[in-house]
Amino acid sequence: MSRPVRRRSRVATGVAAIGFAFIILPLIGLLSQVAWSRLWHDLTTTEAAAALRLSLVCSLAAATLAFVVGVPLAWVLARFEFPGRSAVRALTMLPMVLPPVVGGVGLLYAFGRTGFVGARLDQWFGIHLTFSTAGVILAESFVALPFLVITVEAAFRGLDRDLEDAAATLGASRREVIRRVTLPVAGPAIAAGVALAWARALGEFGATITFAGNIQGRTRTVPLAVYLFLQSDPEVAIALSLVLVAVSVAVLTALRGRWLVR
Repeated sequence: MSRPVRRRSRVATGVAAIGFAFIILPLIGLLSQVAWSRLWHDLTTTEAAAALRLSLVCSLAAATLAFVVGVPLAWVLARFEFPGRSAVRALTMLPMVLPPVVGGVGLLYAFGRTGFVGARLDQWFGIHLTFSTAGVILAESFVALPFLVITVEAAFRGLDRDLEDAAATLGASRREVIRRVTLPVAGPAIAAGVALAWARALGEFGATITFAGNIQGRTRTVPLAVYLFLQSDPEVAIALSLVLVAVSVAVLTALRGRWLVR
C-alpha cells in the first residue's frame, strides 16, 4: 500500500527559509568582503601568521588535554552509578552554555596568582598561568571539554555490552576488554569528540581574553587577532575569520550524517 503524499506546509517552509537565511546571510556578508586577490598576503603578515601558529598549537594542546581527562570522565558518567551523578554531568556540561567571559572570570579566581589553586602553584612551583600560553590552553580546554564528554559518553552508553561480556567470557581482563573492545568500538565517536573539542578551542575568545589576556605572540590567538584587526586592518580580520569559518565547515561536514545526524 502506497503512503499518502505529504504536502509541504507553506507557512513552515517560509519560516524555515527565514531561519536558514538568518544563519547564511552573515556568512554571505563575510564572503562578500574577502579580498581574494590579497588573501594569502593578509594571512602571512607577521601578526596574522603568529596568531595562526599560536591558535594551532594551543587548540591542539587543548584538544589533547580534553581527550586525556574527558574520555575517563565520559566513561565514569556512562558506566557508574553514584550519588550526585546528574549534578556532576550538569556541571560538566555547564561551559557549553556559560558565557565564556564568565568562565574566564572563574578561571582567573581559581588559577590566577591570587586564586585558591593558582596561589599554591605560584608558591610551590613558581607556575603562573595568567597571561601565558599555558593559560590560553587552560581556557580553551575549559570550554572545549564538554563537547568531547557529551559525544563520547553517548557512545559508551550505546555500546553493545554483549561484545564486552563475550571478551570477558573468553578470559580477557577488565583492562584488556577496555583496551581491545570498548575503546576500538567507541573510537570513531572519540575521534569525533576530539574534532569538536578542537574546533571549539580554535574559536575560543571570551575565556581566553579574560584569563590569559591579548599579548602578541603569547596569548593572541586568531579570534583575539580578529577583534584587534577589525579596528586597524579589517581585511586581515576578514581573512582570519574566513579561516575559522573554513575549519568549522570542514569539521561539521566531516561529522555530518554519521555523528551529528541520526
